[in-house]
Amino acid sequence: MRRVPWFAALRVLLVGLTALVAVGAAVLYAKGEEGGREDGARHSLADTTRSTPSTPGPGPGPALPTGSPVLAEAEIRAAPPQLMAITTSSVPDETVRRVAGLKGVRKAAAVDGGTVHIAGNPLQLLAVDPATFRSWTPQPVAEHPEVWSALSRGELVADAETVRRLGMNLGAQYQVDGGPRLRLAASAALGLPAVDGLISTDLGRSFGFSPGVVVLIHGASPDARRVKRVLGAKAHILAVQPGKREKTTSEKKAGKTAKTGGKTGGGTSTGGGGTGQGLVGRPASYLELYRRSAGVCPGLSWSVLAAIGQVESGHGRNNGPSSAGALGPMQFMPATWKTYGVDGDGDGKADIWSAYDAVPSAAKYLCANGAAKGGEKLRKAVWFYNHSWDYVNRVLGLAEAYARAYS
Repeated sequence: MRRVPWFAALRVLLVGLTALVAVGAAVLYAKGEEGGREDGARHSLADTTRSTPSTPGPGPGPALPTGSPVLAEAEIRAAPPQLMAITTSSVPDETVRRVAGLKGVRKAAAVDGGTVHIAGNPLQLLAVDPATFRSWTPQPVAEHPEVWSALSRGELVADAETVRRLGMNLGAQYQVDGGPRLRLAASAALGLPAVDGLISTDLGRSFGFSPGVVVLIHGASPDARRVKRVLGAKAHILAVQPGKREKTTSEKKAGKTAKTGGKTGGGTSTGGGGTGQGLVGRPASYLELYRRSAGVCPGLSWSVLAAIGQVESGHGRNNGPSSAGALGPMQFMPATWKTYGVDGDGDGKADIWSAYDAVPSAAKYLCANGAAKGGEKLRKAVWFYNHSWDYVNRVLGLAEAYARAYS
């Protein structure tokens, strides 16, 4: 694998000497990404090889979560950087503490950085610890569970602009020049200047990334000149504008390509232009969410949706991806989501990761397969959700337990 020192590569990008080379390598899709069984014009959520999430949900029990259908992790308080410093060598912990003690600075942290090439395209990456880096990202990114589970699995999270510019496909595996294949698990608007994506610290070390060469600074009004005096004359200080990522010259030249974009594959959200009116709104509990969502399919019991939600993800505690590529609290395959995903809460998008969208979407899918008719039609509809009669028996048995517990 050909490596370029992080600082030197960033300098090259910033002055516009790096030419954009179109992605030309063959794309290997993640197993199960399009693995749904064809059923007329419809893709089922799973074929006979589909598994439930990589880690089974908690033991069933008749009790539903009492909190809001939003992961407790989402309550993390994000504090993105106002400044980002690139240095030529590792920054000692004592120096980072000195930066954190400057007037107007509330916190500072050093992370690893480096460059990999995919089909000749340089990608400037930060190598981070998901547990400690999460609060450094914008709130929507900090709240997104797949970003952090992907990093923990040793996969790539790319900046949304990079995905559009290079026409990358979510769920696809890309060959790192001279290195291993890297799966693109998620994209997010990172908002960091000239940063194309994130990988884990361990993966960065295997790539030979430079440790502690990128310093992030958060505060009310950090002074770039003071930061530079602490870090040294060779440090390059960049302002981080909320919601805006500094483009490289090569990206600006490829502006038309970025606007038209390439396929992004199994994105985490589809649709747009919401009316502000959702099918179910944003109920304060899973019980109410399941009950409202059952209204999408008159005749379907809410307890069936609750049982599927428990079996698939433990009511949003384990959102995947599964080994087959199913995503979100109701474990939809991306191809199926394109047909059945709905905007349940009226926020203008159908988000596969949102319980407010995924649960009514599951009701829509079950209804299309005859679930509202009950009896054997219901059993067959649940079978379409996951082609296993053991799965059907487990779901319907748990549904009965929920119905008794909340009657």
